[in-house]
Amino acid sequence: MTIQEAQQTVDNWIKTTGIRYFNELTNTAILMEEVGEVARIMARQYGEQSFKKSDTEVNLADEMADVLFVLICLANQTGIDLTEALKKNLQKKNIRDAERHKNNEKLK
Repeated sequence: MTIQEAQQTVDNWIKTTGIRYFNELTNTAILMEEVGEVARIMARQYGEQSFKKSDTEVNLADEMADVLFVLICLANQTGIDLTEALKKNLQKKNIRDAERHKNNEKLK
């Protein structure tokens, strides 16, 4: 699935199953909640925190997909083509960071 197809699929789902988009502020809050769930799993799975009994059914891939879903919702609501936005962002990074990471002593 391309990013464009994902944006269309999410839009179709929202307009049928979801009825309508939550407003942008609500979706921003939901995005923060979902990112927090990813952070919680990362801290336990890759960091020093231990899992709680309530964490036994966690699924990192599913939580990342939740983040992507809400991000796509926000892009759709605000008229952002994520394919073009990502292309432009990578161009910016290629120019800005062409030598930056190669010259970073911390990465050697």
